[in-house]
Amino acid sequence: MTDQYARFARGQQVTHHLFNYRGVIFDVDPVFLGSEAWYQQMAKTKPPKNAPWYHILVHGADHTTYVAERNLEPYNGSEFVDHPLLDHYFDGFDDGLYHPRQKVD
Repeated sequence: MTDQYARFARGQQVTHHLFNYRGVIFDVDPVFLGSEAWYQQMAKTKPPKNAPWYHILVHGADHTTYVAERNLEPYNGSEFVDHPLLDHYFDGFDDGLYHPRQKVD
């Protein structure tokens, strides 16, 4: 998917406005691509499935999250994200934005 239809892009830092954590987006889905069981259990506020969802490396943790666009806000700081998978997805950092690694075929 290209990020042109999404509000946020890979490498952008965001905050989750309900759970108050910060992270960096490492992938974007154009619509919800998880299972119905996961949605029913985890998406308590029932965000729309037909809008972008984001895979996020959570700062100061070792897990990732899958979040609906409506639950995210841009993070305007310039601090680093601390996550063990950061180097797997990104290879640079400037002005608060991470540079996604280029995929090699």
